[in-house]
Amino acid sequence: MAHPPIPLNALRAFEAAARHLSFTRAAQELCVTQAAVSHQVKALEARLGLTLFRRLPRGLALTDEGVALLAPVSDGFQRIGRMLERFEGGRLKEVLTVSVVGTFAAGWLLPRLQAFGEEHPFIDLRMLTNNNRVDLAAEGLDLAIRYGDGAWHGVEAEPLMDAPLTPLCSPELAARLGEPRDLLGQTLLRPYRGQDWLAWFEAAGLGAVAVRGPLFDSSWIMVEAAIQGLGVALAPAAMFRPALEAGRLVQPFAITTPGGRYWLTRLKSRTPSPAMQAFRDWALRETV
Repeated sequence: MAHPPIPLNALRAFEAAARHLSFTRAAQELCVTQAAVSHQVKALEARLGLTLFRRLPRGLALTDEGVALLAPVSDGFQRIGRMLERFEGGRLKEVLTVSVVGTFAAGWLLPRLQAFGEEHPFIDLRMLTNNNRVDLAAEGLDLAIRYGDGAWHGVEAEPLMDAPLTPLCSPELAARLGEPRDLLGQTLLRPYRGQDWLAWFEAAGLGAVAVRGPLFDSSWIMVEAAIQGLGVALAPAAMFRPALEAGRLVQPFAITTPGGRYWLTRLKSRTPSPAMQAFRDWALRETV
């Protein structure tokens, strides 16, 4: 004979009491009496044939069985809560998970996220950051914004914007730079693409030079080091406009080198969902 289902109220009373280790505080959270919480927990214990709490003079302690039950019950309520949030406005929100290279996320996407949300209120955007190393399938990503030449196996890549590279440094350090050759006496902060400084010096007419300095896997952190006066970074100026406009960062020379591009990517085998298509159209429109 099948047992009747366990009442949701009993599980809610147990979960709240377990978090607070108090029937009284659980009752306050649930807007019921302390006796009601105690009754629900006792009914749950009777239904399971287990003791979930040890009643102590100054509160409660979970038994081993209570500890084991708390995790799945708490997780279940959180998952229900997240799902209900997706129904706000009378329509199911579509989850969209996008991984974004950190420099582009901070320098371009974050200032525009509010506008995207207002334009697409039924997209539940989940944004992750990456250091340009992305596995769309393994990470369960819908889209990824990355930097490079767009040649990634099995990936559909659409260009968003060019990202020409140029030296960036603090105002104090910039005052010591009269011509590109002066950079040879400074600490050069190197991006993970080791050839970028060499390409810039070639563009500046200095030919092949020896480049030494700390290596960074994040352009955002590298430029922050430059702002703090630790050396000269080579990065896309367009991603650091607020710091340039505020005078915390200086572009000492107008010379740039092509570098790479930012690309919006998805698996070729993946049919775009409505949310993916909406984000793609918005991103391409905004980066024109």
